[in-house]
Formats: sequence, structure tokens, C-alpha cells
Amino acid sequence: QVQLVESGGGLVQAGGSLRLSCEASGLDFSQYAVGWFRQAPGKEREFVAGINWSGSDTYYADSVKGRSTISKNNALKMVVLQMNTLKAEDTAVYYCAVRRGIVTATTITNSRYDLWGQGTPVTVSS
Repeated sequence: QVQLVESGGGLVQAGGSLRLSCEASGLDFSQYAVGWFRQAPGKEREFVAGINWSGSDTYYADSVKGRSTISKNNALKMVVLQMNTLKAEDTAVYYCAVRRGIVTATTITNSRYDLWGQGTPVTVSS
């Protein structure tokens, strides 16, 4: 079965950290770039972070840059998003998604991905 499964969300206090994981199955993960997106209640989905197929290039939204790190392990078919110094405005459902092929700093931020996970909720209490 081809799917993405996110985990690691939960309730955390402002200033804390979370480690979000995205595990893939049923696809050749090494052929895909991965993006993390989030959607807060009443807001549109937005790009958070992304990584190319090899893990050599990473991309971050300005809102999380400097306090987040994305990494990819093709052997384990997993991408991890480490988020530190969390803020109340980071509260959202976080989704990972994959897209095949080469990405750029522009294309990785749009929503044209091949497969999406079901999301993991993150709540940051202030």
C-alpha cells in the first residue's frame, strides 16, 4: 500500500520542541522530494519545510527558518522535521507530502504533490 504516515504531533508548551516524522511505504522513496505543510484552523494550508530527493537541499518558510531542521533518510524511508522554540502560531495540523523528481526553491513550496499523509496535529500552548 502506497502511503505516508505522520507522527510526533501533540501538545507542547511555547518554547518547547517537537520531532515530526513522516514514514513512507509502497514507493521508491529515494526518487521523491518531501514537503511539510501545515494548516491552522480557519487558515489556508502553508508550506513549512522541504527537502530534495537526496537530502542535499533543504528549504524553509521564513516563519520557521532558524528553529527547524528537516532531514531525509532514504534507507529508512523517513523524513524528520525537528521544530524548536515553538510558538503558539505554530499550532496546526502538519502534513507531509511527496513529489517525484527535481524541485526548486519555488516549486517545492506549491501544493502540487503526488501523495499526502493524513496529518498530525500540533498544539502549542502559550
